[in-house]
Amino acid sequence: MPNQKILYITTEMYPYQEDTNLGTVVNKMALKMHQEGNDVRVFMPRFGQISERKFQLHEVIRLSGMNIIINDLDQPLIIKVASLPGERLQVYFIDNEEYFKRKQYYFDDEGVGFTDNDERAIFFARGVIETIKKLNWVPDVIHLNGWMASFIPVYLKTFYQSDTYFKDAKIVLSLYNEKDAPLDKSIVEKLQFDNISGLEALNTPSFQSFVIESMKYVDEVVKGDEFLEGDLDKAFNETSTAKSEYLDIDSINKLY
Repeated sequence: MPNQKILYITTEMYPYQEDTNLGTVVNKMALKMHQEGNDVRVFMPRFGQISERKFQLHEVIRLSGMNIIINDLDQPLIIKVASLPGERLQVYFIDNEEYFKRKQYYFDDEGVGFTDNDERAIFFARGVIETIKKLNWVPDVIHLNGWMASFIPVYLKTFYQSDTYFKDAKIVLSLYNEKDAPLDKSIVEKLQFDNISGLEALNTPSFQSFVIESMKYVDEVVKGDEFLEGDLDKAFNETSTAKSEYLDIDSINKLY
């Protein structure tokens, strides 16, 4: 079914990140839907190792300039955009000097998770939502990929609950075997600042606990990796949300 507005929200995408299954899958899904005549846009973080020169990123002044308040601190939101190399497919990058300039993704050189990973995820989620509204582009389908994206449905169904902008959008969540890590316990206060509380994920906050939490807030859960591991597989099997086994790229449009 062409002529749908499909929004991919992801933490990774080829060629900006290479050698990850998540990045490859998102690239192939977005390209296939774009080539079938859908209006496709992609949002992702502008991690420090993504070369602005190589991929010709440029700042979108009319979208930048907003501030996202996290735990009573103003953080400037910078939006950059590029076209997927060789395609007329726009990729938007959420940027902020404090959160995304560092070269590593989520872990320091010793393999320890960054203490502000929680704030980075909150900033990314709210930054995407606010930018989409500023674009005045209403997606029919929102497809989430990567643990940071799991904060999107949590915010849409709580903080933005009375906002009708996304009310008709269907949300799809893909699950991947990502490396897990705890999130700072202070995330409880940071979410309370946005009037979000009572989440099961806050009992033991981690990348994976928020992915599992978000399964309650979406319309469909699908396996991004063919075989899920541990608690993620258990949560997939037990969820009452509509779900789909792993789909190859040629079958992905059945979801939409």
